Amino acid sequence: MNDLKKISQSFLTKYGIDSSCINSASVIDDFLDEMRKGLNGKDSSLPMLPAYIGIDKPLPFDTPVIVLDAGGTNLRACLVTFSNQGEIIIKHLSKREMPGTHETLSEAQFYDVFCDFLKPLIRLSDDIGFCFSYPVEITPEKDGKLLHWTKEIKVPDVVGKYIGKGLANSLAENGHPNKKIIILNDTVATLLAGMAKGKQHQYDGYIGFILGTGTNTAYLENNNNIGKIELTEGVQAINVESGGFKKSPRSKLDKQFDASTNNPSQHIFEKMISGCYLGAIISTVIQTAAKDQLFSPSAKQFLEKILPLETIDISRFIENPHHPESPFKSNDFNDTDLTLLYYIINGYLKRAAKLTAINIASAIIKSGTGKSPLHPICINIDGSTYHKTAGFSLLTETYLVEILDPYDIFYRIIQVDNSPIIGAAIAGLIG
Repeated sequence: MNDLKKISQSFLTKYGIDSSCINSASVIDDFLDEMRKGLNGKDSSLPMLPAYIGIDKPLPFDTPVIVLDAGGTNLRACLVTFSNQGEIIIKHLSKREMPGTHETLSEAQFYDVFCDFLKPLIRLSDDIGFCFSYPVEITPEKDGKLLHWTKEIKVPDVVGKYIGKGLANSLAENGHPNKKIIILNDTVATLLAGMAKGKQHQYDGYIGFILGTGTNTAYLENNNNIGKIELTEGVQAINVESGGFKKSPRSKLDKQFDASTNNPSQHIFEKMISGCYLGAIISTVIQTAAKDQLFSPSAKQFLEKILPLETIDISRFIENPHHPESPFKSNDFNDTDLTLLYYIINGYLKRAAKLTAINIASAIIKSGTGKSPLHPICINIDGSTYHKTAGFSLLTETYLVEILDPYDIFYRIIQVDNSPIIGAAIAGLIG
């Protein structure tokens, strides 16, 4: 190990943010314990929300359905049709910024945005599949009560209310009554999209995992393992809300960063790995390294004044430290500074990848599936942070192999384009 790598690892270890500081087996045990508690209605940082989606119902062909996809930063709408030849037809796709991203909105203002956005589509179908990527408690009627906002969205009047009912009432007031709205989480939608693409492989089970602006997991659970509901037969998708996991080991810097956010003490796990926070927490890490005198005087001065980075800045630097848009492309940095920055940033990404692998592995283990190489479990992974952050998917999958090898579990990772849209369309038609 060269001297600069030793310095970076010593710094990461000192602050408890080196990947070696995380005991995978111990964290998985805690994850599984929280999952079991959540399924049985006990106090847990993982609410384990049933989706109530009938996953075995046949999918109607050549029937249009309106899809809304409220993601971390964007709101999308389109019309989707499934042909009996297996083709997925997406039409009239439009996109805008998620309302409440920059300014606080009232409930009426929030739904007015949706009604206006749906005007070009609203007469084309009475069925709406609404992929809502925030913590909601789904009812057996497939509406969803917003538990709290994540990703810094600011519409406080909607918290604790039913999203489907609110949108339906607003649409009716605008002359469009009797719309059937099915609410589901984006990870459940991702799971459904994996099922739609994976039937020919005879998978034993399915997981939907998202690591983009935020992070979350969905998997299939036997109803007889869900103590807080009355169903005892069959299986259904569970929205884990894994971004809220509170038992992952946190460093002093994690706690410092958490305290600086709009929702301290909430979605702690998400703040350690997701794209909304990854650039900012790494900014905290490298500024701490600067204060510890690890860089040249000019680099130290530059880093202490740097604004919180975006995840794309981190990815560009790791992919190419000489990228013309790198935030560190300045005469204030010499090669030693840049090399040390690379080791520190990559070291943090390794920890984030290890935590991501632990999250996925916990859902796989809890599902009890994937015991045969002929029938592995299918993991559909969506999200730009996972797929577009340089080297991140490879790091995560390396840790996943290491973690799952003792369990003799077989799995396959896939990526389905437009997973939230496809899954929401399926739910809108069969829900």
